Amino acid sequence: MNAWEELVQQVRERAADRCEYCRMHQSLQGATFHLEHILPGSLGGPTTLENLAWCCPSCNLKKSARIELEDPQTGQTVRLFHPREDRWLDHFRIEEFGLVGLTAIGRATAEGLGFNEPRRVLIRQAEGQFGLFPPE
Repeated sequence: MNAWEELVQQVRERAADRCEYCRMHQSLQGATFHLEHILPGSLGGPTTLENLAWCCPSCNLKKSARIELEDPQTGQTVRLFHPREDRWLDHFRIEEFGLVGLTAIGRATAEGLGFNEPRRVLIRQAEGQFGLFPPE
């Protein structure tokens, strides 16, 4: 195994095969999850274990190179949820099969990354049938 493959494996295992943003499990996805730079490389973010997150394609594509989004409740620009610095349960709560932002960071991340798009809610419902939702 080369150094890149080892890095990918470390990030995936640390995340327990779940997107570190929306917490969706990889097993029922139609695509492979991505290594995502929390601080994008285009903004100087390094390719290190501390700056990488396991990310579903939906979250990765919607996040892109953004590190800030608007809080839909206040209109203020806030930073996105940071999987290495923030505790998920401090910013989000699960309501049935939806994810609710509890803080400005949580609301901006949930809205900006489309956590509750109908397709993603259906995937969570399917995860529930297989004992994969809610995440532990």
